[in-house]
Amino acid sequence: MINPFNLFFKSSRYWLIKSITKLLTSGTRRVEFADFWMGDQFCSLVFTLSNLYLFACSYTIGFENWRKCGSTARTWPAAFILAMLPFLIRVIQSVKRYVDSKLNTHLINGGKYLCGIIYYLCYYIWRHQGSLRNTSFAFWCLFGTLYSVYASAWDFWMDWSLFRPHVKYPFLRAELLYTDHIPLYYFAIISNALIRFIWVIYIPSASAPNMYLRFFIAGFLEMLRRWQWNFIRLENEHLGNMDQYRVTREVPLPYSFDDNHLRDTDDD
Repeated sequence: MINPFNLFFKSSRYWLIKSITKLLTSGTRRVEFADFWMGDQFCSLVFTLSNLYLFACSYTIGFENWRKCGSTARTWPAAFILAMLPFLIRVIQSVKRYVDSKLNTHLINGGKYLCGIIYYLCYYIWRHQGSLRNTSFAFWCLFGTLYSVYASAWDFWMDWSLFRPHVKYPFLRAELLYTDHIPLYYFAIISNALIRFIWVIYIPSASAPNMYLRFFIAGFLEMLRRWQWNFIRLENEHLGNMDQYRVTREVPLPYSFDDNHLRDTDDD
């Protein structure tokens, strides 16, 4: 990653390091699109980030004793902190954007990530207590449902600007860039909502596969969800920039161009 030689996409590697540094210093500078977009990418890497602790702990005490580093160990808060760090960064970014713009939508967006933090806290507490159907299980299910509905609604109405009235394609929006692939929008809507509720596969069941296999499946599907989310999110951002003339091919003139008048002038 920090290889100084111009090999293996040096500019891309340095851009990634710079972007991660900006994330870790969120709140100290103006938040730009690349900042919160990168923060959202890391929100989909909870499985990977939380397992950094598992790997480090297992390496320290020996991989044959890796189960001692699991969620039932007394050091479980370390995994939780790594898991919730991207969400905390997004909360800070949302507050910073509200301070700069005074738009309440940023606080509402920050509430989504705060709900995600509470969800993961309830999840880790439930796992630490042995994954029993107790009070912590009820709170985990409650906040899991709230977060999934909250995040899905924000995906559809704000990040993707879908479900607009009086449009050519139902449930979409007036302006679309991927007009040759309209069915994929509907696939994205359905799959995005389903994967937002992927946490239900963690609910104990005698017929369910191994919990660690379920962890991997959920983490893998979340990365796929974020991958498709990026296409429509960037499309929506581009269309918004065009509407506000932050990016455009032609700037409309403040007067009409009368061809007939020009022809009359030439005849004279």
